[in-house]
Amino acid sequence: MPFFKKLLRRGQRLIVRCSVIVPAAGNSTRMGEDKLLMPLREVPMLLRTLWVLEGCGYVTEIIIATREELIVPVGQLCKDAGLRKVRKVVVGGENRTASVLAGLREADPASELIAIHDADRPLVTAEVMDQVIRKAMEYGAAAPAVPVKDTLKRAVDGVVESTPDRSELFAVQTPQVFEHGLILGALEKAVADGVSLTDDCAAVERLGMPVHLTPGSYENIKLTTPEDLPVAEAILERRGEA
Repeated sequence: MPFFKKLLRRGQRLIVRCSVIVPAAGNSTRMGEDKLLMPLREVPMLLRTLWVLEGCGYVTEIIIATREELIVPVGQLCKDAGLRKVRKVVVGGENRTASVLAGLREADPASELIAIHDADRPLVTAEVMDQVIRKAMEYGAAAPAVPVKDTLKRAVDGVVESTPDRSELFAVQTPQVFEHGLILGALEKAVADGVSLTDDCAAVERLGMPVHLTPGSYENIKLTTPEDLPVAEAILERRGEA
């Protein structure tokens, strides 16, 4: 994206179209209940996530990929909340990659960038989003990340084999943002190769393309287990958000 790069160096704010894909087809087994519509301080978790995406100036449309039985309730939730940027709610797939592709194939072909954001990361901030989108404009692939705090061990069958250098390790978050054609081609190739992916950066990395990291936030947590809920509520209370 050399044209974007040139304008960014001049400090200009670009008019760029960014479609956001929200994969939300998981079955929430580790949470113990369906977390998409689960209240987080009396507001459905998914709605909190969508509020942040809706408020980002770079975002031109949001596409949610969810389970078939949730198409109607999710669509109604968005309608009742007056979310103007949620353009489509589609049926997701049996895994993350399939869900992202289902959303991608419905995205506006004129969108230069595709952002992919976990439905269960409702605490992402506008600052994190703006920084990663601008980095993706410059380099074509970017993701927010935070340095890991713990010492990590690589183990096989319960026996430690090595201790990676913590200074080189980062916990990657979402939204992960890519040039439209790049992420579409990368994910389609991963599916064709039968590769299972845990995040979308990995698809681009398989092609030998660099992914640039931007500052994430330790508050941008993924709500996966019941223990995450009081942490999220405490963060919202500290921010003064209802």
